[in-house]
Amino acid sequence: MVLKPVTRRSVSDQVFDQVLGEVMDGGLAAGEQLPSERQLAEVLGVSRPAVREALQRMAQARLVEVRHGGGATVRDFRKHGGLDLLPHLLVTDGVIDPSVARSVVEVRTSVGPGIAALAAERGGPALATALGDVVDRLAAASDPVTWQELALEFWDVVVDGADSIVFRLMFNGLRVAYEPALPVLAHALAAEVGQVDPYRLLTAAITAGDPATARAAAERVLAPTNDALMEAFAALTDTSDGDES
Repeated sequence: MVLKPVTRRSVSDQVFDQVLGEVMDGGLAAGEQLPSERQLAEVLGVSRPAVREALQRMAQARLVEVRHGGGATVRDFRKHGGLDLLPHLLVTDGVIDPSVARSVVEVRTSVGPGIAALAAERGGPALATALGDVVDRLAAASDPVTWQELALEFWDVVVDGADSIVFRLMFNGLRVAYEPALPVLAHALAAEVGQVDPYRLLTAAITAGDPATARAAAERVLAPTNDALMEAFAALTDTSDGDES
């Protein structure tokens, strides 16, 4: 193992985070022109090279459009952004955005069965050991957070078996967004703990190389959790609406 010295976050990273936050929160609207590098450097108390590097990262993420001699213009992240923005959208200041969380669950419901079918077709028996190991640990888990971490590990194996780079990148983005919210959602997911049989059926279908059964079994695995999460997000929405009134 080769270890490297721990370094502090760079100034440009901090500038990037601040400008990104303004774009995501609507403080800088789509079509609005950013202040000049000099102005941003003065306001933030940093060097112009640090600002320039942060803006280059914003441009690479398709969040701003930089024109030579014309400054930088904010783009609509809803039209141009990627899944890497999802963690910023899902949790802000420790609070989950219910509408974004609902979208994550909807994608999970729609995509998961298809991934399971591909894993059965392309992975099949080769996945038996890895899936069986995770299911055994699920059977021994009693904590809702641990359970969900193992469920994510199970799906990580399934996604590998599906052998699709697009599904892999989608899963990576969704996982990065979903994991920080697990402690908050633990109470909503407590009823799922101990429900191992659906995972065993899904494992059997995948390792038998049966795509149709794997698709149906995946729907059975995902449905109870999806219902619980949707109810939790609806409650969060009702609470936030009540706070505003």
